[in-house]
Amino acid sequence: MADYKTSKAKRTLRIGVSTYSFWHFKGERVEIATCIDQAAAMDFDGVEILHQQMAGEENSYLQSLKRRAFTLGLDLMGFSTHQGFVSPDSAVRQQNIEHTLRCIDLAYKLGIPTIRINTGRWGTSGSFDELMANRGIEAELPGYTEEQAYGWVIGAIEQCLPRAEECGVLLGLENHWGLGRTAGGVLRIVETINSPWLKVTLDTGNFLEDPYTQMEALAPHAILIQAKTYYGGGEWYSLDIDYPRVAQILRAANYSGYISLEMEGKEDPATAVPKSLALLRQCFSDND
Repeated sequence: MADYKTSKAKRTLRIGVSTYSFWHFKGERVEIATCIDQAAAMDFDGVEILHQQMAGEENSYLQSLKRRAFTLGLDLMGFSTHQGFVSPDSAVRQQNIEHTLRCIDLAYKLGIPTIRINTGRWGTSGSFDELMANRGIEAELPGYTEEQAYGWVIGAIEQCLPRAEECGVLLGLENHWGLGRTAGGVLRIVETINSPWLKVTLDTGNFLEDPYTQMEALAPHAILIQAKTYYGGGEWYSLDIDYPRVAQILRAANYSGYISLEMEGKEDPATAVPKSLALLRQCFSDND
C-alpha cells in the first residue's frame, strides 16, 4: 500500500477559527453558537471550540452546536481543553486525568476528531500575567525536579489514551508553557509514549525563542496548527510571525490538516478576525 503522506495530492489548507478569537477570558463570555454564526458569515471552513467558553455540557446542548455548524457548512474540527499534570499530588493528577477523559467524551459527542491537551505547569507564578511577563518560565516546586514532572505527565497521558482510541479522538499535545514550552519538551513526551493517538497541536505564537526551528521540529507530528494574530496589540505580547515561512515549513512536513486562527489581539474581533482570515488565506492558499 502506498504511503498516504507521500502519495496524496497537495491541496489548499483549510482555515478554521477558534472561538477563543472572539473571547479572551475577559468580559462577558461570547456564546459558542454566536461564534459559529460569525465564523460562517466570515467564510471560515471550520470552528475550534474552547471548552471553557461553553455554556454547558449536557447532550442536548452539544448536539445543538453540532447541528448548527453542519447546517452552516462548517466542520467542528478541534476542541481546546485545559488540564495540568505537573503536580506531585497523585489525587490532583487523577482529577486532571478524569477531566481529560470527560473532554474526550465531549469531543466524541460533538463529532470533533482532536482535542488540544496541555502538560500543565508548576504553578509557582503568582498569575498567568506574571508567567507571561517572565516569558513562560517559572521555577520548579521546592523539592521536586523537572525529571519527576515528565514522569507525572507521561503517566497521566498514557491513562487517557485507551479512551482516545475507543472514541477515535486524537490527543494533540500543545507547545503551551510548562513542560510544553519548548519543542524538545513536547517531543520528549510524544516520542516516549509513541502512540498513534498522541500527536501535536502546534501553536505558532507560543515559541518565544527560535520559533521557526522549533516549528520545524514539531511540524511532522502536527495534527492541528493554531495560528496567532495580534491586531490591536496582543493581550500579553505581540509577535511578528512570518506566515509565508510557516507555510513553507508545513509544506515541507506534508501537513494537510486545519489551520485554526487564534486572534489574540485587542482589536474588535468583528474587524480583526476577517483581517486575520485574509492574511492566512493569502499565505496558505498555494500548497504546491
